[in-house]
Amino acid sequence: MFLEQAPNNDNAFGWIEVICGSMFSGKTEELIRRLKRAELAQQKVGVFKPELDQRYAQDKVVSHDSNAFKAKAVANTKDLLKQAAKFEVVGIDEAQFFDSGLVGVCNELANRGIRVIVAGLDMDYKGVPFGSMPELMATAEYVTKVHAICSRTGRLAQYSYRLNPNNDLVLLGEAKEYQALSRSAFVAAMNHGRNASTSNEDQESTTSD
Repeated sequence: MFLEQAPNNDNAFGWIEVICGSMFSGKTEELIRRLKRAELAQQKVGVFKPELDQRYAQDKVVSHDSNAFKAKAVANTKDLLKQAAKFEVVGIDEAQFFDSGLVGVCNELANRGIRVIVAGLDMDYKGVPFGSMPELMATAEYVTKVHAICSRTGRLAQYSYRLNPNNDLVLLGEAKEYQALSRSAFVAAMNHGRNASTSNEDQESTTSD
């Protein structure tokens, strides 16, 4: 479990914490836990998320276990920087959906003495590093990788396998659209999907001939 370090009032710099993992791994749950502890410590807390994430509520970040924390939806990282500067602790959820300016914004806030807690998917549905998350993980002082449980093998899961055939990079969804899978289950599922796609293409080619 991550344990917060005591604020150092003699130090002008804050720090960055990254919470990453697959779908259903408890990223937002851990983010909310840390934010609530900061509130208990009488710190001024501000929480932000991208406008496109409207799955549960516009003015909250909500975990899959229905825990929630009041949040502000922002359109871009410029808006985020402007609104976050007045807080002592800044939480950012669904970080992978923000534009590429997020890394600079998080470092700017930390350099001003703000504790920045970022939660997001580290990989997309293809198993490729997602958005600004890899760079944030590289520059953060603290990185926590959380895991789901694979629904097929029962092992630790780190991949978000998409059940929906939609190929858009961004597709908001829940259990109907995604499964959390272990490495072996993810590779098997991806290979099965490729084989099925090749078979369909061969059938279409034969029909057209």
